[in-house]
Amino acid sequence: MTDTADPRQAVRPTAGAGPLRVHSLSDPAFAALGAGRPDAAALAELRRAQLSRHLLLLREIVTTAPLLGYAELAAAEREEPERVRALLARPLVGVWATRYLSALRAGATPDEASTGYLARLATEAGLSPEPAPAAAGRGGVADRGGRVPGQRSGSVAGAARRLTAVHGGLSISVRIEDRDPLRAGLGLTPAATLTDAELARWQGLLTEAWRLLVDRLRPDAEVLATVLDCIVPVEPDPAARGISATSVDAFGAVAMSEPADATALAVGLLHETQHSLLNAVQYLFDLHEQPDAPGYSPWRDDPRPASGILHGAYAYLTVTRFWRQTAGDRLAAFEFARWRAAVLHAAEGLLAGGTLTAAGTRFVSALRAEVRPWLDEPVPADVARLAAGANADHHLRWRLRNLHVDPRDAGLLADAWRQRRPAPGVVAELRPAPRRALEASSRLDLVHATLAGRPVSGRGAEGDLDYVRGAEDAALRAYRKRVVLDPADDAAWAGLALSGGGAALRGTPEVVAALYRTLRDPSADPLALARWISS
Repeated sequence: MTDTADPRQAVRPTAGAGPLRVHSLSDPAFAALGAGRPDAAALAELRRAQLSRHLLLLREIVTTAPLLGYAELAAAEREEPERVRALLARPLVGVWATRYLSALRAGATPDEASTGYLARLATEAGLSPEPAPAAAGRGGVADRGGRVPGQRSGSVAGAARRLTAVHGGLSISVRIEDRDPLRAGLGLTPAATLTDAELARWQGLLTEAWRLLVDRLRPDAEVLATVLDCIVPVEPDPAARGISATSVDAFGAVAMSEPADATALAVGLLHETQHSLLNAVQYLFDLHEQPDAPGYSPWRDDPRPASGILHGAYAYLTVTRFWRQTAGDRLAAFEFARWRAAVLHAAEGLLAGGTLTAAGTRFVSALRAEVRPWLDEPVPADVARLAAGANADHHLRWRLRNLHVDPRDAGLLADAWRQRRPAPGVVAELRPAPRRALEASSRLDLVHATLAGRPVSGRGAEGDLDYVRGAEDAALRAYRKRVVLDPADDAAWAGLALSGGGAALRGTPEVVAALYRTLRDPSADPLALARWISS
């Protein structure tokens, strides 16, 4: 498959532009990418395309305004082309170039656009004979000495520090980006410069994570070693077990809080590397006719655009493959069973939604073909029940959170119920909650603790432990009690739908909940309302 759009073709970083190169992938290579199994040639082509993007941005910059250090880089490129290209291919160069050009187009002065960044980077790489003066920056995160990275003696990144690991004849080496102020461009709050002890913890985690990846998923480890260029440590989020992100402008960079253990690091790096790969694919190919069409994502509590749903499915494809290779572990079996179904659901939804291009359909079809056979692989029955329940639980809470029933329609339902007439048809409207949300569920936390063999006493809300243990009648009574006491408790409504006898709730939980809240009658049975509406 070939994309011939000029903005996606490669040029050299010199004043005289040569012929533009067309980047291409064969259909088998494109399908292998969709299946999450790219070969070395496909990865090399994606890396070349990202370098081309940086060079095009650079050419546009120098035709707009003078750029400190550009002439020196052009001269160095004639003598040491590979070193210059490696420098310009760095992920944060993409962040810098995108922001710089955007600032120029917005009328910003060169200083405001961080004019000296490229020259200082070249100096630190030994490609420029004279240190460039520090330009006025856009701020940064102070280190533990109270200094701002990028403003210390004109430094962009200081002496690069690396994490390395070798296992089974396969090695990985990545830079730790903990000084460059542009690292905030990945969307998360950067951590301060790592202490030696913190760097040692990261090294220990990578050593163990690399062993897990090479032993369990060697082909994916090879992809990771090829794509991952740097890790940007970020501040943790107290409300999350760990956070990570990538940027469309920074191919091969992963922003990540310090992981809890080696498994979390392995899964996080697999996840974020898939995002980088998909960003690179989408730079060359339009996969969506309607990328902003909103819909349900199994990974978020808010509606996501079609492009975001594909990103989630593609990232979790490799995560699911990781859990698939962790035999004999009940928690791993749960993660495998849950995410294989979620990835397939997302892929089939995208294919049925009519929002994909021909290339997008080919890509997502390959993704679906990869994951579909995994649903035939056995997992323990109780684990399968909890995995299916976790997916249903998430979807139910998503509907209760984001689907809105007009109060007038809820009033019509209430009148019909009181008058014992058939329920009128009511359709909920997608109206996203006012803030984005990552998944958070005390019931899911209890499932994880149970399967991991951790103490569960005092965990979860009323009814949750009964549900996890399979005591459906007891769970049903507890969740019904919670709904009566607090009709706004979405987790209780979802639990009621999950429990035995609550199947009628699963179709339109938001409609049943809206009716019950409108009635304000504690004697009304929520399950009777659900059966009435569903019939």
